[in-house]
Amino acid sequence: MSLTNRILIAMVAGIAMGSIINMLMHATGVSAELKSMLDVYLVNGLFDVVGRIFIASLKLLVVPLVLVSLICGSSSLGDSARMGPIAAKTLTFYLATTAIAISLALFFAVLISPGSGVVLEGVAEFDAGPAPPLTDVLVDIFPSNPVRAMAEGKMLQIIVFALLFGYAISHAGEPGRRLAGFFRDVDAVIMKMVEVLMALAPYGVFALLSQLFSSMGIGAIMDLAAYFFTVLGVLLVHALGIYSLLLRVLAGLSPAILLRKMRPVWAFAFSTASSGATLPITLRTVEKRMGVHNSVAGFTVPLGATINMDGTAIMQGVATVFIAQVYGVDLSMGDFITVILTATLASIGTAAVPGVGLITLALVLEQAGLPVEGIALIIGVDRLLDMVRTAVNVTGDATVSVIVGKSENQFDQEVFDDPRADQLGDDRRDTPAVS
Repeated sequence: MSLTNRILIAMVAGIAMGSIINMLMHATGVSAELKSMLDVYLVNGLFDVVGRIFIASLKLLVVPLVLVSLICGSSSLGDSARMGPIAAKTLTFYLATTAIAISLALFFAVLISPGSGVVLEGVAEFDAGPAPPLTDVLVDIFPSNPVRAMAEGKMLQIIVFALLFGYAISHAGEPGRRLAGFFRDVDAVIMKMVEVLMALAPYGVFALLSQLFSSMGIGAIMDLAAYFFTVLGVLLVHALGIYSLLLRVLAGLSPAILLRKMRPVWAFAFSTASSGATLPITLRTVEKRMGVHNSVAGFTVPLGATINMDGTAIMQGVATVFIAQVYGVDLSMGDFITVILTATLASIGTAAVPGVGLITLALVLEQAGLPVEGIALIIGVDRLLDMVRTAVNVTGDATVSVIVGKSENQFDQEVFDDPRADQLGDDRRDTPAVS
């Protein structure tokens, strides 16, 4: 059985196991001793330990992978003066897809009206914390201490430092060529570490989902079914429709191939609910299984994991309309335009802030003149939706990477089309890009 199928089976088994435990924990005929044993030894014992170790292992690779991949990519492009156009294309695509995502969300939310008929009672207070000023966001992009940036996991600062370092390598003559060879070797070793970790992924995925669903249960979805399935539906339309259309029109490639090769990445994204934690798997998949050269993928994928939040933008669009309907507030066309602009720009401005989805939603609600306390209405199902929108985010990262790689001739069509590259462990990463 392929590793992809084992991960998917572990994901389904984890959801089933967690749901069964949740039912046992709330069943009246189950003894208190058994409930205590399940809670202490299984949910908060075995599942918690395995899940946290798995997440820590993923995060372990993020900083060195981003740093080394970007240094390799920028050093190989330093003499060709293509880094500027690549960066401009990538940023444009990410912002454009985010604007499309929230526009779709607003359209379907108005069409479906998920907040109609919802009774407002006992809404809890919610404190999202202040969003950072735009001036601080811009200044914080540039590191004063790259070592501290790596220790604190500040991705934008790491990206800036790696780009500058790679550019300097490409212009340092013979010492630069020796150093570039060293980083290419380190990159190969880190990718092997990713491969080793992926072999253990089914156990981590099973533990994470078992713990989550044992505490939440499937029943949490039914309390906000209209909102939940509206967000879920728009996420699927954006991931399967918009990305596929962009890939076909702009790159002339088959969306079915890309979506098939994204299956293991989706499993990681769904179980971790973190684009950053999934970054090593996304980057490896984009390079080895989709044929995007490291000079492009090493920049587009880490940047996407930092600023590309199409899934979050969809949640914000539907949540804004939902909260407005619950509170009986009519949104004007100017309000909709404000929501689109605010959410699109906030995808960059608050990228490095913890709890980014809810913080940017609070910012959007304030701009639209809606009560921020309304966020408390959707918190119950936000964790489940966060898992799905993370899968949408990483799909956007891969799609933009392939489009930019194809436009820059830094793309291997044979690797993309090769069905053998759909198997994890394929050793074709070193295939040179078509030029």
